[in-house]
Amino acid sequence: MTEKKWTIREQGNPAAVRQLSQELGIDQVLSNLLVQRGIDTFEKAREFFRPDLSMLHDPYLMKDMDKAVERLHSAVTGNEKILIYGDYDVDGTTAVSLVYSFLREYTCLREKPSRIEYYIPDRYDEGYGLSYRGIDCAKDHGATLIITLDCGIKAVEKVKYAKTFGIDVIICDHHLPDAELPPAVAVLDPKREDCNYPFDDLSGCGVGFKLVQAYSQKLGLPFEKIQTLLDLLVVSIASDLVSVTGENRVLAYYGLKQLNENPRKGLKSIIKLSGLEKHAITIDEIVFKIGPRINAAGRMESGRTAVDMLTARDDDEALEIGEAINAHNNDRKKIDREITEEALEMVQSIPDFDKKKSTIVYNPSWHKGVVGIVASRLVEAYYRPTIVLTKSNGFITGSARSVTGFDLYEAIESCSDLLENFGGHTYAAGLTIREENFEEFCTRFETYVAEKIAAVQLTPIINIDSYLDFKQITPKFFRLLKSFQPFGPGNQSPVFITENVYDNGNGRKVGAADSGELKHLRLELIQEDEPYRHISAIAFNLSDHFEHMQGGNPVDICYSIAENYYRGIANIQLRVKDIKDKESLF
Repeated sequence: MTEKKWTIREQGNPAAVRQLSQELGIDQVLSNLLVQRGIDTFEKAREFFRPDLSMLHDPYLMKDMDKAVERLHSAVTGNEKILIYGDYDVDGTTAVSLVYSFLREYTCLREKPSRIEYYIPDRYDEGYGLSYRGIDCAKDHGATLIITLDCGIKAVEKVKYAKTFGIDVIICDHHLPDAELPPAVAVLDPKREDCNYPFDDLSGCGVGFKLVQAYSQKLGLPFEKIQTLLDLLVVSIASDLVSVTGENRVLAYYGLKQLNENPRKGLKSIIKLSGLEKHAITIDEIVFKIGPRINAAGRMESGRTAVDMLTARDDDEALEIGEAINAHNNDRKKIDREITEEALEMVQSIPDFDKKKSTIVYNPSWHKGVVGIVASRLVEAYYRPTIVLTKSNGFITGSARSVTGFDLYEAIESCSDLLENFGGHTYAAGLTIREENFEEFCTRFETYVAEKIAAVQLTPIINIDSYLDFKQITPKFFRLLKSFQPFGPGNQSPVFITENVYDNGNGRKVGAADSGELKHLRLELIQEDEPYRHISAIAFNLSDHFEHMQGGNPVDICYSIAENYYRGIANIQLRVKDIKDKESLF
């Protein structure tokens, strides 16, 4: 495991911290966290702690929204057939479920459900994005309008192809567009250079929601009707790792409320199967428990299964599909472990690997559905921009993951003349290559990374907000800290340092039930000046420090503070991110 660098964030202006502490009646550690986030006045703090739906932006501020609404309304009222098309990951399947559910429930299409259909491309046969097969399916079923969700922004030729059959396309996407936009009837993407929408980090599902919001306004529907769709949207926001700031913070806040109080039947089945039904679900639990299960449908079988579950109207049907998806997730985890082990061995055999700035591994027999996960595992192990590739339909194809501060998308784009297809974000992307271009791609990608990446970007950094003593972690402190939620990119769970910490003798190595490896530590920690107070902690992948701590030696830890639920009882638990061994003080 790569050694991590600890960096203390710049502390808030002392005067602003003191004033905000007094005005809000909170600990200065907490007011410092606010000031670090740019929340330095009482008014800003009130907006932060009390998100309100009135803070959502007018959807018609998005470029082409008026065109999209008019074309959708024409199709809904004109007896046309509509195909809702989305990617096979969580963002795409939740987006399709959201738009489909809205049209089925709240428009005149509820009387004619056969006039709306959804389509999720096959990950293996069609790949990412709008496909010719999907367009042919729309033609064969008599559809005259396709709404793409979480894809389509680069589908210039495919939109032209659809037009030859008299099929219009509305694109709802959030990926970076090329210079040429598809000739769609409307292109909704807040990342368009000519789009002045005030918030450009919506998820793909978020863009779909803005279309629904705009259309509901045209229909005169109260917002409460579409508020029920926010349980789908928060799953998308969390799983797609978009920022949980601005409009996304409001949507995530009310989405969590919907998810916890009255989730749709499909999500309720996944919540039950994830063991989350007895406590309030957080963004982290969506990321690590709900999202992977929904994703498993597209990875192991078909993303359509996920939409079937998320739009189910019957409890038994939703649970039956949920159980099948849960089984797929268990299979996915087994395959993931096996391929990760093979990939780690392969990395060690790469000539001069220690001198390289990127990692590329390829095995034509690997399961395409898990290569993105394996790429993330390799980044954790070696902390370099990483591409994991397999073979599918005669092409080499796979996923890429980056390290903090390095634009992976630009690196791949620099080799675009060698690629059949590519797309993604700064930190995650997918690509397809002809076999004859593979070696040159590897060489050029490594050369680009080596020239552009800074040495500091090859060391994982843990950004720490503040020092903290255990005596400060009171129930009131934690209650106020929880009000900083929802956490996520742009508003990460605060990270603290506590120095000179000991295990009280009850610490032990633990492991995941499905792997049997004891890689983690479950600890009962004390601080040297408070030997009679201990606090529970979990330290993932840090079992190398066990012997040192068992010897009664001190450590410094950095951690976030969370709740752990055991037999229905919630307790404060530290989630240790890293440990630094120290020499004994005695």
